[in-house]
Amino acid sequence: MIPIRFSRFPGGRTHAVTLSYDDGHIHDRRMVQILDRHGLKGTFHLNSGNLGKGECLAPEEIGELFRNHEVSAHTVTHPHLDQLPAEQLAWEVLEDRRGLERRVGYPVRGMSYPYGTVNAEIAAMLPRLGIDYCRVGTSHGRFDLPGDLLRWEPTCHHNDQLLDRTEKFLASRSRSDRLRLLYVWGHSFEFHRQGNWDLLDRFGERLAGEGESVWFATNIDIADYLQSLRRLQVSVDGTLIRNPSHRPLSILWGESPREIAPGALVSF
Repeated sequence: MIPIRFSRFPGGRTHAVTLSYDDGHIHDRRMVQILDRHGLKGTFHLNSGNLGKGECLAPEEIGELFRNHEVSAHTVTHPHLDQLPAEQLAWEVLEDRRGLERRVGYPVRGMSYPYGTVNAEIAAMLPRLGIDYCRVGTSHGRFDLPGDLLRWEPTCHHNDQLLDRTEKFLASRSRSDRLRLLYVWGHSFEFHRQGNWDLLDRFGERLAGEGESVWFATNIDIADYLQSLRRLQVSVDGTLIRNPSHRPLSILWGESPREIAPGALVSF
């Protein structure tokens, strides 16, 4: 039997980068300019109840501002979710989705936990509220794929050795046996307060210089692709594979990268 490995991102790539930023502050504007300049993709988790207040973005600007990125939920009012009854937790998530969806024009399916607060009961509720993934507030420092999309741990905060970690991430391409993900998180106002916007620019320049070898993706891009990979239907002897999804999927068949078209049944 020739082995099949789910070890390729779109285009046969093995490495991907995604960013995840919370709260919807006005400094997201500058962050988006830098990401767009370098072709990076970010997910921005917004509190719909805070838009238009203080130093938060205006609700009417988010559709255009984040057109190249993903808008994701962060609840309406940013509470500690473990202090809420189930009814109020559901309201915080559904009303946040509703408010954001009116502005961006697509279903909002991701989220990050306010204050990183999560327990088993909270995580179990989210799929019933239309949430497919949710980022936690702790980092693991590795380039691993998420084991649980509803408790998705990022690699690092941007202030935690970001450039050094980026070099280690890129160097790991010589070991292409597994998919690797560099997942960076934070708040855009931290760049403003700490005066280190150059860090984000240097990060973007370094990755942009790698051309097409790294997939720049939003959180939902990663989540959807991984879920589609896991839904591939494979025969017992590994000679037949059906792709029931609507997206092309890349795999490793023996030593050869192969792409399986949407809806296709292929034989090897």
